[in-house]
Order: sequence, then structure tokens, then C-alpha cells
Amino acid sequence: MKRKWMFIFAVILAVAAGFAIYIERHGAADVLGTDVGISAGQAILIDGESGKVLYEKCADEKAYPASTTKIMTAMVALETLRKHDSPIDQIVEVPACAAGVEGSSIYLKAGEKISIEDLLYGLMLVSGNDAAAALAEIIGGSEADFVNMMNDKAVSLGCRQTHFTNPSGLFDEEHYTTARDMATIAFEAMKDPVFRKIVSAENRVSKRENDEYTNFYNKNKTIFQYDGGTGVKIGYTTDSGRTLVASSTRGDKSMICVVMSAPDWFEDAYRLMDYGYSITK
Repeated sequence: MKRKWMFIFAVILAVAAGFAIYIERHGAADVLGTDVGISAGQAILIDGESGKVLYEKCADEKAYPASTTKIMTAMVALETLRKHDSPIDQIVEVPACAAGVEGSSIYLKAGEKISIEDLLYGLMLVSGNDAAAALAEIIGGSEADFVNMMNDKAVSLGCRQTHFTNPSGLFDEEHYTTARDMATIAFEAMKDPVFRKIVSAENRVSKRENDEYTNFYNKNKTIFQYDGGTGVKIGYTTDSGRTLVASSTRGDKSMICVVMSAPDWFEDAYRLMDYGYSITK
């Protein structure tokens, strides 16, 4: 009888330990079933300083990132510039392959002279697919090589459920991620002060040869609508649905959330971040 009770006690301890580890890694919200009331099919909320998970919903389920892909595009571009001590304000020539790319655009023209900095603002504020194509070609040598760099970076971050096929987020069955992986990517990107400056800008007046489209306005309403909003990127295609990576800071607390397949994308993000601040006071 004594051995039986010792065995039962050991099982209880093991279950309790496993439960504690799960909460530490995944956050109490998922375990306790907190209903934040979001429409997103997949979502996650992390502490913007520590990366700790505060809430998750189907965070490891395959999803399509759409233009939130550009977080990785910008991060790889900035890291490559820094690696080669190459200035962000250098003037480059727009490659022919970047002109007329489908989807969101900053209306680049082949041969146009523009700074890499303006391309990055056009990428992250306006969500220019042509800016993504131009950066990939200029920094990676070719779009294919740049996409390889994106995938290598994803692997290095431990994002093994992520695979990119293009730098813009145009839909492709083989271009996928998860809410958890996208949060990891955003968490890493937001460590870079240059990246943070770009994604937090309300607008950018570019200095480019094509003076027909110089005002870049940020499509991410988080920085206009949410108290303490600081970024990061929206995304949408018909096949991918609405996706949003949003960030904010209030006092000494910061939040990063990801909502995917989210009809009420901004409302979802605001609810998640409100929830995060409510439990971390």
C-alpha cells in the first residue's frame, strides 16, 4: 500500500511539474482558457521585452503571412547592410524586375534612382511589393538568393515551421508560417533601433526621382489608434486573409502580438494587448 501511494504521489508531482513548465513556455491564458474574444484563427501575445508568451490560440497552426513577410525582408536587408558596412542612405538604381510588380506598390520605375532607406520605408509603411522586389535584387543579388537568406534567418531563429518563397508575401502554398514563428521574427526585428524607427513612423516624405509619389503613409493603424502603439506590419491577400503583427509600449511594459486569419484584425490586436497590460501591472 505504501508503494502504491508513493507511486501516486510521484505521478502527481510529475504532472504538476509538466503543467508548470507548460505555463512558463506557453502562458497561463492558453492553459486556463481565458477568453479574450478575438476573431483570429491563430494568434499569440508575447511580452515585448522578455519574449514570454502571455496568450496563444492555435499558435503552431500553419498560416499564411501575406505582407507581414516584409518584417523578415526588412530585417535581412538591414542586417546585410550592417554586415558589409553599407550605408542605408546610399542611392541605388531600381532593377527592371521591380517595376510593375503586382499588389501594393510605391510605383517604382525601372532605372529610377532612390535610396535604400526610402525603399525600406516604402516596404514597411506602404507595403510596396515593388520595394520588396527591388531590395531583394539589390541586396541579395537575385530574388531567389535573397529568399534563401530569409529562410536561413528563419532557421537561425528556430522558426522551423516557416518557409518563404518571395520577399513580399504574395500568396503561395509553400509560403507559410505560424503565429508563434512570426512573433519570434518580430521580436528579433524590434531589437534593431533602425527597424523600430521605420515601423513607428506615421509617414515618410521620400526623396526620389519619381516625384509623383513621394508621400508614404503608414497603413498600420496601430500607431494612430492604439495608446502606445509602435508598429509593426499589416498583411492581406484574398487567400491569406487578414494578418497583423502589432506592437506597443506603455511605461516599462511592451507587447507584441500576432493575429492571423483575423477578420477583425486591429480589434483583435488591441484586445490582446489590453489583456497583456491588464495581467502584467
